[in-house]
Amino acid sequence: QVQLVESGGGLVQAGGSLRLSCAASGRTTRSRAMGWFRQAPGKEREFVAAITPRGAGTYYADLVKGRFTISRDNAKNTVYLQMNSLKPEDTAVYYCASSWVAGPGATYDYWGQGTQVTVSS
Repeated sequence: QVQLVESGGGLVQAGGSLRLSCAASGRTTRSRAMGWFRQAPGKEREFVAAITPRGAGTYYADLVKGRFTISRDNAKNTVYLQMNSLKPEDTAVYYCASSWVAGPGATYDYWGQGTQVTVSS
C-alpha cells in the first residue's frame, strides 16, 4: 500500500513558475517509476512527465518539453515537477502516480488526490 500526496499548486501568472511535490508514504516507492498527469475541466486526463526509479531516465509530453522538469529525491520519498514558463492552458489539477515502468503507456496503480494549478493571463 502506497499513499501519494501532492502539494505546491496555486495561482500564478503566465510566464511564472511553480514546483509541485509528491510525497510518498507506506510501502517504499523507491524502486518504482513515478509520473505526473493533469486534468483540466471538461478534458480527459493527460500524461505530463515520468521518471525511472533511480531518476536516470525521464519522459515528457510534447506540450511541456523544455518547460517542465521532473525529478526525484528518493532519500525523501518525494518526486517533483518544476514548471517554468507557465501558460493558461497549463491550468489543471495535477496528479502524481506510481508504476513499475516509466512512460505514458505504463499502468499506474497508485494515485494522489491532486493539486490545483491555475495560470492567469
